[in-house]
Amino acid sequence: MSVEVPELQDLADSVVGQAKIGEQIEAYVSRGGETSVRVYEGEVEHFVSAQSEGIGIRIIREGRTGFAYAGTLELAAIAEVLAEARDNVQFGTVDEWAGLAEPDGVAQIPQKFWDEELANYPTDKKISITKELEQLTLAADARVRAEQSNYEDGWGETAVSTTTGIRESGRGNSCYVSVSTLADDGDEAQTGFGFSVGDSPKEFDLNKAAREAADRATRLLGATKPTSKRVTVILDPYVTSQFISILSSALNGENLAKGRSLFADRLDQQVADSRFTLVDDPTNPLAYTATDIDGEGLAARRNVLIENGVLKKFVHSSYSARRMKTKSTGNAVRGGFAGSPGVGCLAMQVQPGTKSQAELISSIDDGVLIQDVSGLHSGVNTISGDFSTGASGLVITNGTLGAPIREFTIASTLQKMLLNIADLGNDIDWLPMRSVGLSLVIHEIMMSGA
Repeated sequence: MSVEVPELQDLADSVVGQAKIGEQIEAYVSRGGETSVRVYEGEVEHFVSAQSEGIGIRIIREGRTGFAYAGTLELAAIAEVLAEARDNVQFGTVDEWAGLAEPDGVAQIPQKFWDEELANYPTDKKISITKELEQLTLAADARVRAEQSNYEDGWGETAVSTTTGIRESGRGNSCYVSVSTLADDGDEAQTGFGFSVGDSPKEFDLNKAAREAADRATRLLGATKPTSKRVTVILDPYVTSQFISILSSALNGENLAKGRSLFADRLDQQVADSRFTLVDDPTNPLAYTATDIDGEGLAARRNVLIENGVLKKFVHSSYSARRMKTKSTGNAVRGGFAGSPGVGCLAMQVQPGTKSQAELISSIDDGVLIQDVSGLHSGVNTISGDFSTGASGLVITNGTLGAPIREFTIASTLQKMLLNIADLGNDIDWLPMRSVGLSLVIHEIMMSGA
């Protein structure tokens, strides 16, 4: 990444330039802002436009780490943060793996992160878009009410500098719209939602977001509780994205080092059906969370995690890599200037199949299209792999969608689910999250209902 934010880079460099003999110093500087609009019944119900800035300083000396931060970039405050981080070193526990990332020679892949049109987009047009989304949703079906129509955007500028030779800065912005719905036929009500993302508002597909939000809600009207049995399920793209995000914990090098991964000791073994390939690719410009550097300033890169069902890689920061005697995969993550880097997947993507969701449905005699799940993260044990979550969806009979069902659970283990993958859709849905969605067919899922 070229140095696009010289002001912030100079601040970070000035901190690192004050390193004493025997110290490793990292300075992480950021500033940014966000706009949030919520419309209800044609009126603006909520509007926020906020900005923040700050610096976090990490100092490592003789295996001990000290950290401090401040939510301002005033020079006097930065001097205080540096002094506090130095003071905190003495209270740190000695850690033989403590250290900062070092340049590893991996080249960055140039991408477009800043959209000038979004940066200059007028507030009144953001509100108009949000109102239009609500109107389109209401027009989609007479039974539908729009609970809230939302517009979200954000921008950020960051710079990182270290005594180990890392020096990077840059900026980016992004936006999306969403709408939540309630469908009412007089006897009951069901909820739904829809999204659209883009580099700028001109790329939004408001009609698609409105239609999906209406369809999700109206599809479930009249839903009943099913009988318990083992079935083949099709995970809707949004559900698949949630399922895939759960796997990120099991593929996390830090969890591996702590013995908290169900994939421990499974490297180069078959852990999924051979049709399943999972990559973490923040260099794909279509990913909402695309980036060219990780939280430590190393180049982001495409990592193949599971290839044709075989476990190929765990993701690592420089710390977890040292601990596991391997190399960083460019997967350090940090929530901002107020915290130190951790480890995580950046943009998970399942390689798509060749069939549409309709074609997948037509191939199933007895199954369920899982449209929504609840309590997913609390219902999964990423150490044992045990999996149980509430769900709702539509019965599939002889290749045709049938009656809606709800108030049931689906259960298995993550290990069995991966091995029982039977097909993948080509209906990639780029969502405003760290994992992409597509339709996923899985055999032998226990459905518990009446």
